[in-house]
Amino acid sequence: MTLGIIENLIHELTRLPGIGRKTAQRLAFFILTLPAAEAESIAEAIRQVKEKARFCAQCFNITDADLCEICRDEGRDRTTICVVEEPSNILVIERAGFFHGLYHVLLGSLSPIDGITPERLKIAELISRVQSNTVEEVVIATNPNTKGEITAQYIKERLSGYPVKVTRIAYGLPMGSDIEFADEVTLSKALEGRRQM
Repeated sequence: MTLGIIENLIHELTRLPGIGRKTAQRLAFFILTLPAAEAESIAEAIRQVKEKARFCAQCFNITDADLCEICRDEGRDRTTICVVEEPSNILVIERAGFFHGLYHVLLGSLSPIDGITPERLKIAELISRVQSNTVEEVVIATNPNTKGEITAQYIKERLSGYPVKVTRIAYGLPMGSDIEFADEVTLSKALEGRRQM
């Protein structure tokens, strides 16, 4: 009976992205060794996020209020909006500590082959925010892959009729890497995005 319970936990953990059977098994046995209070704390955090989390009414970040913390922060630069594909992208950018504007989450990227058209993303809501006339720059930070590039180009075209500067994040060689190990696409993008020293 005990193995059935553990096996059930392993099965449920493998449903998480990036968790294979071996990792799920390690996690299951780790959870088994946790004091009851710590295991319950993890379970409570999962329950609360499922119960209370929702999208911000303005930027579509994850929040437990009408507006997320970033949108409520009066100290943020309200003239600049950084457009990202998913709420998780905001965490990464915020950790860098360089960007101090607002965000807009598209909740995906364009992929006509998968049926993800502009209407399924939060592009119309972005246009509405730009129409408010307080936005001076839209920084497009979609992923540097085919879907992200298509999405960035579409947004740029949609914003072309507005008096707003549209920029794209630079990408290329990561710090600490060697040029000899870079692929052609990464190297070409690094050369494209070069700047004066």
